[in-house]
Amino acid sequence: MAGMKEIRGKIKIVQNTRKITKAMEMVATSKMRRAQERMRSARPYAEKVRVIAAHMSKANPEYRHPFMLKNDGAKMAALILITTDKGLCGGMNTNILRASLNKIKELDQSGVKIEASAIGGKGLGFLNRLKAQVVSQVTQLGDTPDLEKLIGAIKVQLDLYSEGKIKAVYLAYTRFVNTMKQKAVVEQLLPLSVDDLHKKEADEEMPKTSWDYIYEPDAQTMVDELLVRYVDALVYQAVAENMASEQSARMVAMKAAYDNAKTVINELQLVYNKSRQAAITKELSEIVGAASGLTAA
Repeated sequence: MAGMKEIRGKIKIVQNTRKITKAMEMVATSKMRRAQERMRSARPYAEKVRVIAAHMSKANPEYRHPFMLKNDGAKMAALILITTDKGLCGGMNTNILRASLNKIKELDQSGVKIEASAIGGKGLGFLNRLKAQVVSQVTQLGDTPDLEKLIGAIKVQLDLYSEGKIKAVYLAYTRFVNTMKQKAVVEQLLPLSVDDLHKKEADEEMPKTSWDYIYEPDAQTMVDELLVRYVDALVYQAVAENMASEQSARMVAMKAAYDNAKTVINELQLVYNKSRQAAITKELSEIVGAASGLTAA
């Protein structure tokens, strides 16, 4: 009977866990919709800033912003690592951390050291375990990314690049593909190439003819401001993509946990029924044996 009591306790624990995972799945589903809407609404702004910057760079080829110049002499590179603050989102963080580690090893083999910025608690813990040089960090962003919180962390890396102290800036995050699929991405943020700005030149949105704006106060100031805004928009978009991926991955993980809990309960219930049946059979055998003994006497 002690074994049956233990099994009943396990069934109760799994049932309670199943209720929790169901609640977390519903919460993640609600947050996922909002995160996806926020991610999609940020895309037009980033695209429009890119288009304007492309037009201005075409109209003013004599000026090159520091973000578009290569710092070949530098022996350092920067990594902006975007992860979640919380867990329970499947293998999402594991995938982006593995991709980042591969990039760090690749740069290390070529003699380039890393200065890192962490956006998210999981990434910060990972970088600390690696004993990497963390120059800036942002954690506890909540469910809504705040550009003001992000600017301080990424400005450190942008200033170092403008001063020629780092060779390149890489951005590592999880890109949202769809609800069931998220992709770990490590891409180069700086230096910006002309191809990055003119990547949609064949589209109707990017006319092939060269044209210019009326500038206030001057073209150089506007190019400087727009390229900084463009880089900020890329990082903000990456954070929004990461948050949408987080809620999608958590919803899928909690749905899988909920279904697995049901399977475990069924298996424990089967074991409990077998144990109960064995106990009843044993008691009947003892009764029959006792009755046979009395009859023989």
